[in-house]
Amino acid sequence: MTDPEILRYTQETGDFSRMLESIPYATWIGLQCERFGDDLIFRLPKKDSNLGNPILPAIHGGVIGGFMEMSANIYLIMSRESLRMPRIVDFSLDYLRAGLNRETFAECRLTRQGNRVANVMVTAWQKSRSEPIATARAHFLLED
Repeated sequence: MTDPEILRYTQETGDFSRMLESIPYATWIGLQCERFGDDLIFRLPKKDSNLGNPILPAIHGGVIGGFMEMSANIYLIMSRESLRMPRIVDFSLDYLRAGLNRETFAECRLTRQGNRVANVMVTAWQKSRSEPIATARAHFLLED
């Protein structure tokens, strides 16, 4: 399947497996995605290879950042009719607390979408949504 076919299949069926398998980094960190009505929840499973500090043990900050950036990108793809991948312009991440070696979740919110630019907010948490481990703002260039 080509990228547009994978995107179309994912948009039509809500099955994210083919899309995620086509992204090597998503496969490597174990990124998963589920749709609940119109909401998408992204999941990073507990995985020892994602650790940056095995003494705490805590997830590597780059893994958290990559997980959140990919979540924003996939979220934006699924919220648009276009079969083209948006290009990231800027990604700003705030680490709020240690991401311990446990299941981690993320949700995204589209804060602005114009004809050429879109902004997405991302929140990552572990035990409770009310205690996020990180927040991020992603800015994308849209191409049709």
